[in-house]
Amino acid sequence: MPARAFTPPTRRVAAQSSPGTESRPRRRTPWWRTRRAKGLGYATPAAVLVLLLFVLPLLLVARMSGSDWPLLTGYERFNLPENYTELADNDLLWPAVRFTLLYTVITTVLLIGIALLLALLVQEARPGAGFLRTAYFLPSVLGFASAALLFWGFYSPSVGPLADLPQRLGLTDGPVSFLGSPTSALFSTVALVVWKFAGFYMLILLVGLQGIGHDVYEAARIDGASRGQTFRHITLPLLRPSLALTLILSVTGSLLAFDQFFLLTKGGPDNSTVTVVQLIYREAFQRLDLGTAAALSVLVLVVLLVLNIAQFRGLRRTDDA
Repeated sequence: MPARAFTPPTRRVAAQSSPGTESRPRRRTPWWRTRRAKGLGYATPAAVLVLLLFVLPLLLVARMSGSDWPLLTGYERFNLPENYTELADNDLLWPAVRFTLLYTVITTVLLIGIALLLALLVQEARPGAGFLRTAYFLPSVLGFASAALLFWGFYSPSVGPLADLPQRLGLTDGPVSFLGSPTSALFSTVALVVWKFAGFYMLILLVGLQGIGHDVYEAARIDGASRGQTFRHITLPLLRPSLALTLILSVTGSLLAFDQFFLLTKGGPDNSTVTVVQLIYREAFQRLDLGTAAALSVLVLVVLLVLNIAQFRGLRRTDDA
């Protein structure tokens, strides 16, 4: 019987397949269905909002800072750099800068210290820890204006319960004016800010604490480390990213302080609690000089950028080390 000729497998398949079942070339995906097009579609709304609400106003402020721009009559003439040089002649500028820096230092130290203490207190899962976490966090949900008005009521000599409390306890001869002197007005406002934001910063630090593995603490305990040594050499170094985040938020928020002083002290007594942002508000809406207010706003923005870049670089350098 004659031998059959060998047919390669591909030819066999091709020979057995019918003409109607031949493989067709894959259709090219339209550009609007690609991953890049979908990503652009998702990012476009956010980019438009950033352009309209941040980039364009920033460009307008930059233009105002170099122009004579009264609030009511609008743009008049280009006067760069007069708005910047005239800031040095403002009697309230350097007192406002000094007070803002003092307020920033005091608030940042107290806020981060108390937030860290609260986070350590509710770190372990024990009875009542969930209730305490919620109670500490609740003040941060309250609006800043509502919180300031609440504390103003507490401090008020006529309707507040705190003004007469030292007199009832025999500590003072009369009611205490919490907002009547520069020092008491400063620390009364700091108390408001710490009460409102300590719970929020506690939550950030609590997340960082819970991210530290228990095996690390167990190894330190086996090596004979005390609680103080464990906190110093394990907790603080591993908590550095969370501490850096709270530091950046606290410094930025304190340098931009406005609501608490505007509602509680209105810059008094004797302009002793005027912040830089309050000074911007006065220049723009009381003296009706948008050009000077814009120039001061640009300087504040530059200072914030420098501080944040320095903090990020310091954090990256310590992480690399």
